[in-house]
Amino acid sequence: MTTDHEAMGRALEEAALAPSTGDVPGGAVVLRADGTVLGRGRNLREADGDPLAHAEVVALRDAAAHAGGWRLDGATLVVTLEPCTMCAGAILAARIGRLVFGAWDEKAGAVGSVIDVLRDRRPASGIEVVAGVRAEESAALLRSFFLARRPGGEPEVTPSRG
Repeated sequence: MTTDHEAMGRALEEAALAPSTGDVPGGAVVLRADGTVLGRGRNLREADGDPLAHAEVVALRDAAAHAGGWRLDGATLVVTLEPCTMCAGAILAARIGRLVFGAWDEKAGAVGSVIDVLRDRRPASGIEVVAGVRAEESAALLRSFFLARRPGGEPEVTPSRG
């Protein structure tokens, strides 16, 4: 069984590849219940010219292709940054059972920072959420990326809430 810490390491590896195409360093992996990787993804918006190519969506599409269908019941999505509203909706649509994320996104996070789509009772998702796994590493990747491109303009990400 893969631990959340180990799985986040795989997501961080994906995130580290994104800047080579000018993309923000975000990475994700989808795991089966036994901990094996079902799908991988990293931000590809710049690389693909696709506004929907967030790491989560890329990983969910990869997982669905490998699973042979869109229902990813019981799977875990591990992502380096708190998902945005679009990605939270995709997580619900794919029927992911568990979400693990690293850094909080104080500007656009939709799992507790700005809004909480996944734990809103109205969609009755029942998704387990684990936040802050290797958060400092995730936040450091983002800070480094943005400081290199916009000196003095750090992103609004934090390793922890509090």
